[in-house]
Amino acid sequence: MKKVLFLPLFRMQSGHHQVAEALMDMLEKHSNGIVLKKVDLISYTNNSLEKMLTNGYLKWIRYAPETYDLAYKNLFYVPSSREWALKWYQPIFLRKMEQLIAEENPDLIVCTHGFPSYLLSQLKMKGKCDIPIINVYTDYFINNVWGTQGIDAHFLPSQEVKEKLMNMRHIPKQRMMVTGIPVHEEITKIASEQKNSNRPKILISGGNSGLGGILNVAAELKSSIEFDYVVLCGNNIKLYDEIDSWNLAHIKPLTYITSRVEMNKLYEEVNAIVTKPGGVTISEALRKRLPIFVHSMLPGQEAINLKYLKEQKLVFELNQKWPFEQQMKETLKNQEIMEKWNTSIESYHKEIELDKPEGIVEVMKLIIDLEKASEFPYMTSQTKVI
Repeated sequence: MKKVLFLPLFRMQSGHHQVAEALMDMLEKHSNGIVLKKVDLISYTNNSLEKMLTNGYLKWIRYAPETYDLAYKNLFYVPSSREWALKWYQPIFLRKMEQLIAEENPDLIVCTHGFPSYLLSQLKMKGKCDIPIINVYTDYFINNVWGTQGIDAHFLPSQEVKEKLMNMRHIPKQRMMVTGIPVHEEITKIASEQKNSNRPKILISGGNSGLGGILNVAAELKSSIEFDYVVLCGNNIKLYDEIDSWNLAHIKPLTYITSRVEMNKLYEEVNAIVTKPGGVTISEALRKRLPIFVHSMLPGQEAINLKYLKEQKLVFELNQKWPFEQQMKETLKNQEIMEKWNTSIESYHKEIELDKPEGIVEVMKLIIDLEKASEFPYMTSQTKVI
């Protein structure tokens, strides 16, 4: 029986885990006889270390976001800085990665975070690992932590990233497939029914922790005469209680939604989404072809994501100095703006080479030689080169 090991990082729920779980569910649904396991290397190394690093990260981005943004870009986004940033603790984690591989003995490793990928690349280049590895990227750029040498396949967010990897890291084209950021297949591409355009419904999402910054526009939300709002509060109970205490019919707070079917239904009920530029949420909204308004962002990764998304004209950034609701109204009611946005969305979807779950599973099965690849259209042109 074949085994696939998935490697996100840290235990807190994040896009790295969501992408890993989406791929695991795809494999479970479309394959037989595969053992699937997800492991966080930091917890595997030391539980106390994982808790310390997670708490430190959350406090850093909350209390000193500017310094985190600066550190992230200088240490993990500037190409020449990787070795210096990672050299102090690399030997410890390399030993732990070797130990993990020996214990699990997988037939395929899927990395949804750059750090495990970097370590595995190092082991590959030293001849200490011969297991096939897939990098699955969860942002709209690739930081310099990701390992690329010795990696067998890359699931990429865009053609732009594909070009950069070919030109800057000299990765063969046949090892790269543009999949977009993978989302769970229960987030469907099927068009929903006609929505209410007289009083649009807006979804406000801030990720698992809740978009606490939405309280900054509370006065506008309370007095809204244009829109209805659904606010995803995640695990932010304080935010949920605050909005619930308003007792307003046009604003509905929701706690963390675990059901993807329910989340898919919610996407199909709304006319637009206000969110942070996190890779998975944005990817889901693009899949549903929802107009995306960015109200705030976390430093580091999300700031870089936003730069790409704005360049591609896939999102609308809200100016916090201007009326929140008025900006959305002027955008959604402007036919010329929405036509240009639709053109950008179509271009984005046309770039994706492999987005069907069956195709993604076929690639993974082929790499581990589980069975002969089926006659799937994209795979027939990729089998030999992979």
